[in-house]
Amino acid sequence: MLENVNPKAPFAQTLNRVPFILQICAGLLLGILLALIYPFDQTIIPTFGTLFVKALKAVAPILVFVLVSSAIAKHQSGTQTNMKPIIVLYVVSMVIASTLALVASYMFPSTFSELAQAQEGLTPPQGIKEVLVNFVNQAVENPLSALISGNYIAILMWSIALGLMFRYSHDETKKVLDDIAQAISGVVRIVIRFAPLGVMGLVYSSCTQEGGFTNLLNYVHVVVVLVCTMLVVALVVNPVLVYLTAHINPYPLIMTCLSKSAVTAFFTRSSAANLPVNLNLCEQLKLPKSTYSISIPLGCTINMSGAAVTIVIMTMAAVHTLGVQVDFGAALLMCIASVMCACGCSGIAGGSLMLIPLACSIFGIGNDVAMQVVGIGFIIGVIQDSVETALNSHTDVVFTAAACERAKQKDPEGYQKLLDQDAQQQ
Repeated sequence: MLENVNPKAPFAQTLNRVPFILQICAGLLLGILLALIYPFDQTIIPTFGTLFVKALKAVAPILVFVLVSSAIAKHQSGTQTNMKPIIVLYVVSMVIASTLALVASYMFPSTFSELAQAQEGLTPPQGIKEVLVNFVNQAVENPLSALISGNYIAILMWSIALGLMFRYSHDETKKVLDDIAQAISGVVRIVIRFAPLGVMGLVYSSCTQEGGFTNLLNYVHVVVVLVCTMLVVALVVNPVLVYLTAHINPYPLIMTCLSKSAVTAFFTRSSAANLPVNLNLCEQLKLPKSTYSISIPLGCTINMSGAAVTIVIMTMAAVHTLGVQVDFGAALLMCIASVMCACGCSGIAGGSLMLIPLACSIFGIGNDVAMQVVGIGFIIGVIQDSVETALNSHTDVVFTAAACERAKQKDPEGYQKLLDQDAQQQ
């Protein structure tokens, strides 16, 4: 969720009274209305969308670099006992979700008509061998050049490498790195504050170009595919994982978490903002505080099944639009990349959209085209981002509770001692 901007300023006070999701809706409706009333503007109104996409394109590379390296540097190894099964559930859930999204994108392919003109000059890779060669070549590019050119594969690799090295640095250095990450995140929040105007310009351009209002039907299709895939993950995949982990009827737990966590996450559109809700829910479920005090903040950072779904489906929509021939190996590599991306996109509204260029680059789709897909993502984000956050956030509690139930069944006495220790510390 976006933080309130300068709450003492009169204009900011007025702006903060209106939920950001309603501001996006207003921009979308205004773009449609302007296209109906005056469809002849080719400069001023479309410029709002162009500037918004350019600003995103400029800030996204440094955002990915800093967030990933900071998250890895802050990781503390050792202290968790029940954390291993929880982390395994996080990772397995994201892998299954991204694979399911890939299947859905083949069964119900989406396209974006405004990207069709970008097909000229595109040189897609031929098979998995070329994909892997391109991947390795891009991964070792100079990091400064990668930041300038938007080479997200190199950015990801260098950020992981530096993050691992920063884990052995002084605490003060880690704090500086965290401060830099917070500063960059603040810049992104400022850019995203202009999303209503950007969405207005993008919708206006979409409605006034060839095809007109029928272009919006493509957005309806991709939204339905996204939402249905996330619902399958929440109501089918997650219950199966809970049952395999704890051997209990998963649906009472699933429904409790949906009603008490997913609903609030849907409206806040932020896993971080939903942290107090999830911590309180874990307390109501009588889980060990020594476990959920670690697993819930960690899940807020790395448990991003909804983000993996978004990255895969939006990327495959661009692939289908541009006619890129993708074999199974290349698509599987993209799924793996989407899971890696999803682990680093927390804390920023629409963070999963900012990482679409990395997945697109695997298929030879340039940064300019990829950022147009990001722009489309902000148009549909009114629904997509809310459902994605609801899936991401409530799943943290679901998997924490499942792992705790597993620990309770394996060692009832040890589990009770853990609860007693938490009670004594309180």
